[in-house]
Amino acid sequence: MAEASTPVSRHPVPGAGIVVWRDDEVLLIRRGKPPYTGEWSIPGGKVEFGETVREAALRELMEETGTRARIVGLIDVIDAIGSREPGNPGDWHYILSDFAAVWTDGEPVAADDVTEAAFFPLDEALRLTRWDKTRDVIGRAHAMIAALPTP
Repeated sequence: MAEASTPVSRHPVPGAGIVVWRDDEVLLIRRGKPPYTGEWSIPGGKVEFGETVREAALRELMEETGTRARIVGLIDVIDAIGSREPGNPGDWHYILSDFAAVWTDGEPVAADDVTEAAFFPLDEALRLTRWDKTRDVIGRAHAMIAALPTP
């Protein structure tokens, strides 16, 4: 009798993203690997063991763009689940903690797993990003930044 194969245990992967504003422009990256290869998005990636989600967001920002920022707040926690039929678990599952931040240093240079990095005016950034959840967090971060007291 053939032995039944044991299913591979699959768990959601924690990730962190960061919406960085410099004056009236937002920082976008063009993804160099799946998921969404070639798409414009916000900097971010997987949370490493022993790292907080805030630390992960700032680390990914530096690794992907060479820039630094100050986090001003949590925008939302979002599930990103790939190619699933109703009732099925999907091809992949990330739980993304997205933060709003203000740029503090560095000019964006594509590095790590991105092919481009640049600041864009809000309208252009919203046109470049295809995923509705990315557009939503960009808009919500813009509102958070606009509500900050001026120095």
